[in-house]
Amino acid sequence: MKEFTYVITDEIGIHARPAGMLVKEAKEFASKITLEANGKSADATKLMAVMSLGVKTGAEVVIKAEGDDEDAAIAKMEEFMKENL
Repeated sequence: MKEFTYVITDEIGIHARPAGMLVKEAKEFASKITLEANGKSADATKLMAVMSLGVKTGAEVVIKAEGDDEDAAIAKMEEFMKENL
């Protein structure tokens, strides 16, 4: 399993548009990708689960990937977070 921690810098946090984009990116990989924030965990391929985390600006999010393509998945998720959130 691979993971990294990211602090949200987007002024609105993880809102609908970036959450939808994140889900789309996560679905490209066979690995199970999860987000953890505020003491909760969500499957990164499920939009409502990601939105239910209620991640705001300054929140710390742990992104985990586990599976055959976890290296590529975690690299892509880290790149996505830095570019969009």
